[in-house]
Amino acid sequence: MDSWVIAMMLGASLFLGAIALVAFLWAVKNGQFDDEEKFLNATKFDGEEELNDAIKREQKKEKLKKDYRPE
Repeated sequence: MDSWVIAMMLGASLFLGAIALVAFLWAVKNGQFDDEEKFLNATKFDGEEELNDAIKREQKKEKLKKDYRPE
């Protein structure tokens, strides 16, 4: 390969990396990754019956996986 091709590829990758870094920093500054209340609200509004149903569904799923035998 010629050296100008390598230099062009290196320059393009640095440019695209800089754009990605600026976009990431902008998202962090604007709070795009702040989701503090999602898990708090999920546990706060779940009742005991819903949690027991979820456990039963998980146990049923595990039992089906264990008992599954392909033909």
